[in-house]
Amino acid sequence: MTKAEFTELAQTIPHKPGCYKYYSLQNELLYVGKAKDLRKRVSSYFNKTVDNAKTRRLVSLINSLDYTVTDSEHDAFLLENSLIKHFQPRFNIALKDDKTYPYIVIKNEAFPRVFLTRRVIRDGSEYLGPFTGVLQVKELVEMVKYNIPLRTCNLNLSPANIAKGKYKVCLEYHLGNCKGPCQGFQSAESYAADLQQVRHILKGNIGDVVRYMKDEMMQHAAALEFEKAQIVKTKIDALQHYSAKSTVVNPRLDNVDVVTILTDEQHFFVNYMLVSMGSIIHVKTVVIDKVMDEAEADVLSLSLDSLRNTFQSNANEVIAPMPIDVTDASIKVTVPKVGDKKKLLELSLKNAEIFREDFRRRKSLVLQEKTSEDYMAVLEEMQYALKLSELPVHIECFDNSNFQGSYPVAAMVCFKGGQPANKEYRHYHIKTVEGINDFASMSEVVYRRYKRLSDEQKPLPQLVIIDGGKGQLGAALESIEKLGLTGRMALVGLAKREESIFFPGDSDPIQLPYDSAAHLLIRRIRDEVHRFGITFHRATRSKGTFKNELEGIPGIGDKTATDLLKAFRSVKNIRTLTERELTREIGAAKARIVWAYFNDPTP
Repeated sequence: MTKAEFTELAQTIPHKPGCYKYYSLQNELLYVGKAKDLRKRVSSYFNKTVDNAKTRRLVSLINSLDYTVTDSEHDAFLLENSLIKHFQPRFNIALKDDKTYPYIVIKNEAFPRVFLTRRVIRDGSEYLGPFTGVLQVKELVEMVKYNIPLRTCNLNLSPANIAKGKYKVCLEYHLGNCKGPCQGFQSAESYAADLQQVRHILKGNIGDVVRYMKDEMMQHAAALEFEKAQIVKTKIDALQHYSAKSTVVNPRLDNVDVVTILTDEQHFFVNYMLVSMGSIIHVKTVVIDKVMDEAEADVLSLSLDSLRNTFQSNANEVIAPMPIDVTDASIKVTVPKVGDKKKLLELSLKNAEIFREDFRRRKSLVLQEKTSEDYMAVLEEMQYALKLSELPVHIECFDNSNFQGSYPVAAMVCFKGGQPANKEYRHYHIKTVEGINDFASMSEVVYRRYKRLSDEQKPLPQLVIIDGGKGQLGAALESIEKLGLTGRMALVGLAKREESIFFPGDSDPIQLPYDSAAHLLIRRIRDEVHRFGITFHRATRSKGTFKNELEGIPGIGDKTATDLLKAFRSVKNIRTLTERELTREIGAAKARIVWAYFNDPTP
């Protein structure tokens, strides 16, 4: 993905917390990251100079990206953790299973204990979390223990054992930290009532507790006990800032699918989330065109079946915003009103809404998903703005590419009906030009292109765009005149900086409105020819197929020329080297030949 391609894509990325995923050309997941602000974080990879070699390599491999919006930075942190463990992308640090986040567990047993754990055991126990701050959770557990006395021992407090009097109260009872259920001093009903208060605190219902602690803090402050007041204030801050629930990682949910649907005048937008072992693993939004007056439930049902097959889901429960039919009668469809499942549904809906807005923005910016009438309207606007005699249904654009002044190549892209005609794209090795001459190179490729079209009696474009200055435009015009095609097509130049458009012989360029559809299409064509040309240039250079001045020196072969260029980057740099410097790279005999070629005045 080039910087120009990302700049166009960046406008669709929201300023929201979430996780982003980078994919290679082969659709391999390369990297998963989290962000407080998705657009700012992702943009930093493409807009800043990267010093780290690993990051540079990652950026060079990125072909596409995807992202999932979360409710908070906390959830983004947890989602990143679960995705890395599930997919193990090669550019992420490997996360081992024993490096997981802590939970607070309410143990499934008689007189349940409440304690901190990193292991989720599916034995019916209730798990709160996960939490990203261990100190914060420890403080929370200590606060619960201080305010609500619960047992901390691991005795088997079955009714039979208590009735037999097998246990005696310990020091915790005498310190006031336990009410002594082991010896029958506290009933199961009383203990359950205390445990319910603990649940309220752990699930975020901490208003009463905070108010109580604020009163305590004020009492300490009134008594000039400022150190004690500060300790209480620290506990209050921890309570107010901790996240009691995680939407994206929830051990109370096992394997479920989540689907939501939105609509507009022409499309349905279906968001699908696959939850595995309590963590969101896949998030996908698809666009479905409206054909007739389909019901949302029917569209959701069909989409769900397709998406489950795509992601090979074996979940036995589907969370949906409405009752829907499913192909497998054993699958349970849940329409939640409150609770954890409702929060998952809301998160799915949020991602669908963001995708819908991005889809609309992309549609207006890059002509994506427009009808043929929409494309024709843009081309008519371009015809009017550029005062063309014909509607530019067929547009071709040329660009030169070279590496530090060496290895000239060129590329041509073709748009028909306002859309890329990829099969018509062409790239060119410069054959007739010696040295660096952008004007002559442009003249050559334009001549070759339209001589071939003329010889094969194929249709000529209505508009030809030359990406470059007046020199390149003049060189292209000379080739058109040589072929006798003057007046058969419109020829314009595109200034690299101002994106101004000028015709041959005109001193004043045309400046289209920056946000006009015609200007956006021209920008897209220019970016496409850059992308196509640079990709070809890199591929050709990596194969070592460039012909350059070094290979023309008698006694110097392709390998020696390649070694020199890898070491010193350009022929211009090699010209300035001493014979000693050349010797260190290619040996004395060949160094003498190269040095003499550039420096020996004798014929």
